[in-house]
Amino acid sequence: MSIQTVWAQALLEPTFPTPADLVTHNGSDPTRRLGVYRNNVVVSLVDALASTFPVTQQLVGEVFFRAMAQVFVRQRPPRSPVLARYNSALPAFIAQFAPAASVPYLGDVAQLEWLRLQALHAADTVPAESAAIAHYLADPQALTCTRWHLAPSLQCFAAPFAAVSIWAAHQEGSGLALENVNTAQAESAWVFRCDLDVMVLQTTPGAHALAQALRDGVPLGVAVAQAQSLQDDLDVSHALAQLLRHGLVVGLEPTAIH
Repeated sequence: MSIQTVWAQALLEPTFPTPADLVTHNGSDPTRRLGVYRNNVVVSLVDALASTFPVTQQLVGEVFFRAMAQVFVRQRPPRSPVLARYNSALPAFIAQFAPAASVPYLGDVAQLEWLRLQALHAADTVPAESAAIAHYLADPQALTCTRWHLAPSLQCFAAPFAAVSIWAAHQEGSGLALENVNTAQAESAWVFRCDLDVMVLQTTPGAHALAQALRDGVPLGVAVAQAQSLQDDLDVSHALAQLLRHGLVVGLEPTAIH
């Protein structure tokens, strides 16, 4: 076992023995000094999780959230020095965390909050030029064979619970009360950055599927067919207009499909 592994375990696991080579400059008890550092490390990681998942914490209360986060920290210590990446595993952990089973949408809300962080830190892009878009719009047949390159900040979210409305009900000025939300209603959304603000735009299942297919590189015609198989009344023009209006289309590329 490497020195780094020994120290990582010693800092995160209270039952792990104090490394034999640990000494203090003033002769104080190494185990007690290690305990101070161990507590600081865990608290810092839990604080980082709390800052990323504020609504998740509000849903269960600070005491429960921090206790759950401590379990997560000890079971899944960081593998990267970038804390923003560390948050990615928490939603799946919450979904399997038995004490949180009474709040079945908790993991979905956490996933939505994680996607907001992803959108915030995504690479900057420039929307496609109007002339390029107009060129393809003028030829419907060619348009169906194009691949739409979407902004990296666009995250497609879908959940079997009303995670979007639950999250929105916790935003100041939303005008939506949590008690009026049907939590059992499946919802989807596009999450993306607009300038420095992260937007959560609730969508229909078809619009979600359309954007997801386009993100995966599926040509427009095929993507539309896939989306309409999920929602036969999908307003394709409106969904595409929304992508364009929010500057989420960064390029169009013709394909060999005819």
